[in-house]
Amino acid sequence: MVSVNGYFDGNVVKPLEKIDAKPNQRVIITIMDEFFTPEPKKDIKSMRGVLAQYADPELAKKEKKAWERAVVEKYDSV
Repeated sequence: MVSVNGYFDGNVVKPLEKIDAKPNQRVIITIMDEFFTPEPKKDIKSMRGVLAQYADPELAKKEKKAWERAVVEKYDSV
C-alpha cells in the first residue's frame, strides 16, 4: 500500500505526487481536517523573440540567399 498527498478541488481528488495506479485499481481516500491552497497557475508567456539578442545581422543577410547558393553549388556543374 502507498500513501499519496493530494487535495479535492471541488470536483475530483487531485494527487500532488505522481502515482503508479492502474485503471480500476481500488484506493482508500482519507479526508483530513487540514486545507490545501493550490498555487495559482503561472501566466505562460510567449517564447517569441527571446533569442533576438543573439541574432547576427550579418549572418541574416547571408541566410536570405543560402538556399539558392546551395542549389547552385550542388547542381550548377552538371
